[in-house]
Amino acid sequence: MKDQSNLTHWTERTDLAAAFRWTARLNMHEAVANHFSLAVNDDGSRFLINPAGRHFARITASSLIEIDAHDPTTMDRPDAPDPTAWGLHGSLHRACPHARCAMHVHSIHATVLASLADSRLPAIDQNTAMFHNRVVVDEHYGGMAFSDEAARCVQLLADPKITTLIMGNHGVLVIGRSVAEAFNRLYYFERAAETYILALQTGRPLRHLPEDVADKTAREWEDFPGFAEDHLREIKAVLVADSPDYAT
Repeated sequence: MKDQSNLTHWTERTDLAAAFRWTARLNMHEAVANHFSLAVNDDGSRFLINPAGRHFARITASSLIEIDAHDPTTMDRPDAPDPTAWGLHGSLHRACPHARCAMHVHSIHATVLASLADSRLPAIDQNTAMFHNRVVVDEHYGGMAFSDEAARCVQLLADPKITTLIMGNHGVLVIGRSVAEAFNRLYYFERAAETYILALQTGRPLRHLPEDVADKTAREWEDFPGFAEDHLREIKAVLVADSPDYAT
C-alpha cells in the first residue's frame, strides 16, 4: 500500500479508482479519453479527477489529482487534467453542487443512442425505466467540451431530478451523490441503451411501459436499499483479489 500521509480523501480515491478500473474491464472507456470526477468539499468546488493521458486500466487511488474548479491556473499545472475534462467537470462542479460525482464516457451503446435523430430513451423494460423522466438530451452539439461548450451542456443538469445527460453526437454524462451511485447509474444506462438499440434492430413494435408504471419503477430503483453500494463493494472485492494495485 502506498504511503497515504500526503494524500487526503483516501476512501473517495479508492472508490473512484475502482470505478475507472471496472469501466475499462467493461470496455466502456475510449483510449485515454473520458473522465470521472468526485467533489471532496462541501460546496463541490474541489474535486478529484483523472490525470491527462492515463488509461483507465492504470488509474490508482494516488494517481488521481485534486483540483479547484475556481482556480484559473489549473491548466498551468504540470499535472493538469485534459482540457476537455477541465472544461466539462470544472463547469459542472462550479454550477451544480448537487452533482458530487460525474462520469463521462463515449461507451458504444450510449453513443449510438446519442447519434440518433431522436435520442430519448423510452421505458421499455425495468432497466430503461430507471431513467424515466430523469434524462435530458443535448441536441446542439458544438464541438469538443472546452469551456464554452461545457458550460452550455452543464446548464441542462441544473434540475436535481436530472441524473443523466445524453450528449447528442457525443456520449453520455451521469451524475450522482457518490461514486457508487454514479457508477451504478453509468452501468445501467449503458445496459439500458443496449437493450433499446437491440430492440430497435428487430424492426418489431416495442412494448412501452405505461407512464404510471414507468414512474413507479424509477422511484423503486431510487429507493432500493443499498443496491449501488453493494455493486461497488463487490467490484472492489474482485479488484482486491486480482488487481490490488488500484488502491495504491
